[in-house]
Amino acid sequence: MTTPLGVQLYSVRDDIGQDALPATLARLAALGFTHAEPYDILSDTEGLAAALDAAGLRATTAHAKITELDRDAVLAAAVRLGVETVIVPWVRPESIATRDGVEALAAAINEASAAAAAHGIRVGYHNHDFEFAQHIDGVPAYELLVGLLDPAVVLELDTYWAAVGGADVTELLPRLGDRVRFLHVKHDDANPFDIADVIPRASSLELPVVEVVVHEGDVFPLIEENARYFLGLVNA
Repeated sequence: MTTPLGVQLYSVRDDIGQDALPATLARLAALGFTHAEPYDILSDTEGLAAALDAAGLRATTAHAKITELDRDAVLAAAVRLGVETVIVPWVRPESIATRDGVEALAAAINEASAAAAAHGIRVGYHNHDFEFAQHIDGVPAYELLVGLLDPAVVLELDTYWAAVGGADVTELLPRLGDRVRFLHVKHDDANPFDIADVIPRASSLELPVVEVVVHEGDVFPLIEENARYFLGLVNA
């Protein structure tokens, strides 16, 4: 059985423009990735679909600001691409600096989730560091948000950013339980934890997704090293 391993296409954002997408996706597939996680499904949905098909990659998750963009357009693109989970990728930090802000975000995500369910699509949430660094009445904004989200909303925990924001990821994952279905992971010395110890703590993990954002020059050596490491880890 093929081990599922995803890669967030923002990692190769400099290598997917000007007709380079098909070759880049083929290169990712050759490294052992089975899934690509797009961060833009609206600009050229048909071109993305064709490139994914040609590379033999699936896009079961995608980042899209479904609470801000044209919801119907996002859902139509997700259906066309075979996306099963549309993930809110980022919100403005100041928008969730207060309880009212967190409650408003939760309400918007829950509303989007209900609409997406009619298309057989889930909605998820991806964190950065500020959700953990910002506290409201002594509670991280992230934990307040999760408590307000409908159970149908899943979580894509970015392990690096959560730790940067002050979370103990090894403690957090068991506590979040089956809400966490996806992880953003990377293998490098910047991690303030042992990633090999983190992945098994996501008890309902459907897909680990490699994301390498900060790099200099050619990103593919880092992508290749991460593919090799995580394929070895999940196959161990």
